[in-house]
Amino acid sequence: MSVLFPKVNKPREWDYRPIYFDEEKEARKDKRLARLRRGAFREEHEKNMTELRKKKQSKLVFWIVLLGLLLFTFYFLL
Repeated sequence: MSVLFPKVNKPREWDYRPIYFDEEKEARKDKRLARLRRGAFREEHEKNMTELRKKKQSKLVFWIVLLGLLLFTFYFLL
């Protein structure tokens, strides 16, 4: 290492890769965007959320009934 001439890093090289037009890729992108604009994403999301709510509700009912049965049996056994 030199005191008079410190080492200076070289600047990063610019690695430019040109982007070419891909017609098939653009068609897929347009089709997906059109589907999203129609609200298909929202409808699918709402359908999935109602299914999840039903599952959660059925699990909750199961655990409440199980807890009730356990309390009922312990009440009469003791």
